[in-house]
Amino acid sequence: MGFLTTHVLDTAQGVPGSNMSVSLYRIIDNQRQLLSQQMTNSDGRCDSPLLKHDDFTVGIYELEFGVETYFTQAKVAQPTPAFLSDVTLRFGIANISDHYHVPLLVSPYSYSTYRGS
Repeated sequence: MGFLTTHVLDTAQGVPGSNMSVSLYRIIDNQRQLLSQQMTNSDGRCDSPLLKHDDFTVGIYELEFGVETYFTQAKVAQPTPAFLSDVTLRFGIANISDHYHVPLLVSPYSYSTYRGS
């Protein structure tokens, strides 16, 4: 059975994105269903998979990262209002036997992601 993980890298400071909120939603009929909310640890990772076992199903999902709050708490300069508030990544899970790893590389002005392993 597959599972879903994430981690955050703060590319502005060159450190793991620790203590950032991460919310996971399943998209059903264009509506968001909250599945999980976690905070990243000191390594920028969640302490447990965001999705696993019977909850790990084929479908469309969103990860939402609390970027503005993270950079505010880290005392990284941002404009008012911040350029990035929450970063939302929408992605699909097609194979429930795979490990899906969806990291976020982020600064106050940009972000990127990829499917990792």
